[in-house]
Amino acid sequence: MELNIIGRENALLNSDIDGNSSELIDLVESSSFLVIGGAGSIGQAVTKEIFERNPKLLHVVDISENNLAELVRDIRSSVGYIEGEFKTFVLDIGSHEFDVFMAKGVKYDYVLNLSALKHVRSEKDQFTLMRLINVNIFNTIKTIEQSIEMGAKKYFCVSTDKATNPVNMMGASKRIMEKFLSKYQDKIEISTARFANVAFSDGSLLHSFKQRIEKKQPIVAPKDVKRYFVTPKEAGQLCLLSCMFGRSGDIYFPKLDSELDLLNLDQIAKNYLESLRLTPHLCESEEEARSWLGKNSSDNVWPCFFTTSDTAGEKPFEEFFSEEEELDLELYENLGVIKNGFGEYTKELDTFEATIERFKAEKKWTKEELLKLFELVIPEFEHISKSKYLDDKM
Repeated sequence: MELNIIGRENALLNSDIDGNSSELIDLVESSSFLVIGGAGSIGQAVTKEIFERNPKLLHVVDISENNLAELVRDIRSSVGYIEGEFKTFVLDIGSHEFDVFMAKGVKYDYVLNLSALKHVRSEKDQFTLMRLINVNIFNTIKTIEQSIEMGAKKYFCVSTDKATNPVNMMGASKRIMEKFLSKYQDKIEISTARFANVAFSDGSLLHSFKQRIEKKQPIVAPKDVKRYFVTPKEAGQLCLLSCMFGRSGDIYFPKLDSELDLLNLDQIAKNYLESLRLTPHLCESEEEARSWLGKNSSDNVWPCFFTTSDTAGEKPFEEFFSEEEELDLELYENLGVIKNGFGEYTKELDTFEATIERFKAEKKWTKEELLKLFELVIPEFEHISKSKYLDDKM
């Protein structure tokens, strides 16, 4: 059903996974893994891809106790058990407890950091924005340094398509994270991946459609915004391939066609309703959409409000690479690789780090100050600033 909703007939990465199957199994079976942020939607998908190949050791860390419990239940109910050690740990990556955990003597071959704040709406206030900077940038720096200290041979972290020519501070934070990776790629092998939207991942628009139906509420989507989509399993496969085979500086991305696979979000909403055998009823306002279900009893018609985008940081379409980046499109059938994608380490990154630390020490900063700091590191950053945020609409 997921593939039909996102407009595709076939899974994207099966041929690339099958073509590297033997080497993947050999590498995973002989290796130990730490998955940070492993209870999120992408983290769970990556964890399952590793688990299915019988790793020597697999530890998963996440701040969400409930999601970790569900991860274990899912794995036990679908795959079962492995010969190696599998454990989960409820830890905050930014905490002292996590630092002690990383220093306790276990040496991981592969460290995968899937932890991220991924919502554009996270930039609406300076407090959440600072947490986004801490999670997306400084926790990455910290866990890379810890991985180097323990002697890990590979570090993988997740980026986003919104890091390409960013227009919002979430995407820009991931581009800054990519730039910081250049400081460490000579000390440990580092690769990453830029994602499309992961269908039905926690907090995604498709996930919200499912919740709206369950709560008998209207479906809302912008009609002038286009996005690429992958399934959770495809996201897990993308991370696994980049982690196991990516060279230092490599950024993996799915080969998706802008003509075929870049879909309007209102069309995705219609596809989802069609999968449930529901017909959209187009409303003219939020008020009409909210009240429609209370006034109408049809079982196969659902109220929808499709609007033009009028909120901060919303890019009309996404892209995986810029014109300046060097691409390898021959290595895989359905994956592209940006070579040397991190760029060179610059003094502006030192200024960024020192200024953020000063803001924290003084316990005082504004969103405008943070935006100027982002623009210092990414001169081409063109932030779409508007007075309305996603939290200000249905």
